[in-house]
Amino acid sequence: MKKSLMLYLFILAILMNVFTYMFYSREVKFGEERYEKTTKKLRDSINLVTAKLADADYFSLEHNENAQNYFDNSASGGKVILFEKLIPVVTEKLLDFNANPKGNPYTGQDQIGPNKFIINKVKILNHRWIIADYSNGEMWGEVLLKFFVDNDDNITFEVNQTWLYQK
Repeated sequence: MKKSLMLYLFILAILMNVFTYMFYSREVKFGEERYEKTTKKLRDSINLVTAKLADADYFSLEHNENAQNYFDNSASGGKVILFEKLIPVVTEKLLDFNANPKGNPYTGQDQIGPNKFIINKVKILNHRWIIADYSNGEMWGEVLLKFFVDNDDNITFEVNQTWLYQK
């Protein structure tokens, strides 16, 4: 009886070891598969976001080599304007007009009510065009501007078209 009890306990211990081994080996395999699926999903998401960002930045001076070359006049004896430095200067100069008591004149809108129109966001599309978002706190609009940089590095703006959304 003692031998059969020992035999049963020995068999039970072997079965417990086999089941434990199978459980942990499958758990590791399951964890690896889940990691691979998650990694693949994250890579696909990153690729999708990167593609969307590239599409969104298609119309921008930073990614338009032809527009960047417009500022390189070194072949004709002129000077080179670095677009990396030009973008913040143009943006800052345009936003400086927000300090005007009647509002930013390059919104193309006269002051309506007590609040003045100011430009909130600016995107430089190429060597000539800027699109900007403006508001007076109650009404919102967008404006398409032309900008010019002369030989003395003076920057001027011209309103091409403006749109004020209805409330």
